[in-house]
Amino acid sequence: MTKIHATAIIDPSAQIDSDVVIGPYTIVKAHTSIGAGTHIASHVVIDEYTSIGEDCRIFQYASVGAAPQDLKYKGEVTYLKVGRGTVIREFVTINRGTGVGGGVTEVGAENFLMAYCHVAHDCKTGRRVILANNSTLAGHCVLGDYSNIGGFTAIHQFVHVGDYAYIGGKSVVVKDIPPYVISAGDRATLHGLNKVGMRRGNFSEEVITELKHTYRILFRIGLTLNEGLERVRAEVDQIPEVVAFTDFIQNSSRGITR
Repeated sequence: MTKIHATAIIDPSAQIDSDVVIGPYTIVKAHTSIGAGTHIASHVVIDEYTSIGEDCRIFQYASVGAAPQDLKYKGEVTYLKVGRGTVIREFVTINRGTGVGGGVTEVGAENFLMAYCHVAHDCKTGRRVILANNSTLAGHCVLGDYSNIGGFTAIHQFVHVGDYAYIGGKSVVVKDIPPYVISAGDRATLHGLNKVGMRRGNFSEEVITELKHTYRILFRIGLTLNEGLERVRAEVDQIPEVVAFTDFIQNSSRGITR
């Protein structure tokens, strides 16, 4: 049974599923939906055109779905979607999309957004993404599945971060981060493969070996990226993970962190 505190302010149009808990002084605005099993603490604002998936946990003082911080935004209807099982900690801010950016901000399933993180307009995060305390995404960023962003890290507009990438704390990221790698620094540079993350993700040692070979060719022997890509295709077994690595680099429009 839904449990809504008497001091919460809920718009009559909000669609609130069964087993939802909403704490004191929380505000849920119009055109919103909240999935079953979600627990929302006190003093949270769920803004309009926001959908929250099942089994999420939103802690006190979070701002979820507010209008984007973008001068091009003129009040058009845009959306925020938060996936199932996501945890949003204290003082996190997540903005809706913009009309010029596709209109939707998407936080994937089972994300963990620690305190004071910011997800700007038109961002998209994959499954089981972690944003540590005070990490911030500017507009239009894309984070791949199982990517892990260290605390106090700032990621520039339009940057893409690949699957299983790890970014160390206090980094400034201005170019795309390939999948499966470790990066850190201001400005961020690469520091090898994220072997710990891949082993936790049950990657086989054979796959890790092929990715290690790929990384060495692309980043360790002084080739241009185009030269490295040609050599990887000629010398490395084209397993799906290697193809994902090279396709990410080939399709980057912002440029690759080296």
